[in-house]
Amino acid sequence: MASIRAFRGVRYNLARIPDLSRVVTQPYDRIGPDLQSSYYELDPYNYVRLILKRRGPQDAAGNDTYTRARDTLKQWSRDGILVRDAALALYVYHQTFPMADGSLRTRKAFLAVMQLASFDEGIVLPHERTLSGPKADRLNLFRATGANLEPVFLLYPDQNSAINRELDQAISGQPPDADIHELLEGDVRQQMWVVDNPTCLARVSALAAPMRNLIVADGHHRYETALNYRNEMRAARPADPPDAPYNFVLAAFVNMFDPGLVILPTHRLVHSYGRLTAGELLSLAARYFTITQVADRAALLHGLADGVESEHRLGFVTRDLCYLWVLQDSTVMDKLAPDHGATWRELDVSILHELVLEKLLGLSKDSITRKENLEYLRDPAPGFAALDSGAAQFLFLLNPTRMAQIAACATVGERMPQKSTDFYPKMISGLVLFPLLD
Repeated sequence: MASIRAFRGVRYNLARIPDLSRVVTQPYDRIGPDLQSSYYELDPYNYVRLILKRRGPQDAAGNDTYTRARDTLKQWSRDGILVRDAALALYVYHQTFPMADGSLRTRKAFLAVMQLASFDEGIVLPHERTLSGPKADRLNLFRATGANLEPVFLLYPDQNSAINRELDQAISGQPPDADIHELLEGDVRQQMWVVDNPTCLARVSALAAPMRNLIVADGHHRYETALNYRNEMRAARPADPPDAPYNFVLAAFVNMFDPGLVILPTHRLVHSYGRLTAGELLSLAARYFTITQVADRAALLHGLADGVESEHRLGFVTRDLCYLWVLQDSTVMDKLAPDHGATWRELDVSILHELVLEKLLGLSKDSITRKENLEYLRDPAPGFAALDSGAAQFLFLLNPTRMAQIAACATVGERMPQKSTDFYPKMISGLVLFPLLD
């Protein structure tokens, strides 16, 4: 059973920080060096100073990115930049964004805390693999700050949308407490309402209680880090009560049947590769795919999207040519991935990794994990530019993974290949944080 609760969040003090658009950020794992610098320059109280502090030559034990983030958090709290809400609350969070056809869509979420459960309990399920490096990094930040600074993105099953109806009623006619646009994704309107009506809070918790099979959409490393931190704290503080804050994780909850839920593909750019030419790869691929040359890149994107669900289509782009690949017989995956279930073997991303990247191109699983020859792209445009400049050899285009496929894999304990999903837009950081050491 899912124990989802209201909490007393810590937020920016609007009397001190009236323009939240200057301080909120993308999640830490979306922030590269250039964006980090942009956030630093945008405002001295930008949230990046907590979640991704700059490294420096002075870094040493006792003075590193984690301890400086801790000190910044304490200073902002002392100075009234960050303040804690007086009452328990849920935080309704809507993101409104344009689609490719120009229409607007709104994804509805709410921020709450959830009692942590290991994956084998069946309450929360992962769908992607995690890496040790990011988990060690986030655990050091948990230890230093004693706070859950960014939410995990969880999908919950609510086919009747009972929770969203309850929350829609609670915020009806109320102006949002935050109504902003974040720097990177400026076309996304981010709105948040603080809901502290005790009746509404109790109703939402009761509606969520019977739920199982919630799926981690984004934030696998953060969720596993929260589990590791909980286990450390339980060992260090055995007398603490079961509802000590570190037994919970901050999460943004989205109904998996929400019409605003959008999943984008993540394309694969192959660089620093010279084992096969494009012609040699096409000859090998023709054993498994029906290959059609198309006129240009725009035509390839249209052809990729025009397939039916039962087909497995990949786009293949070189500097000069574009091809549509359609898998001839999916049973080839039975031999390539016998340890995986049928649903996993039918994923386009699994076919790309097992059949194309590994079998045909000869990349190892370890090199793929280390991204030695791969770059992951939401937008194919930078990939096209890399091909044109000669900085990369091939670009593979994918259709998005479907929600039904994610749920089917998660339910049977299958972890998808890295970067199998891209839930758009990202949940921004800096709206509310959760103290873990009350």
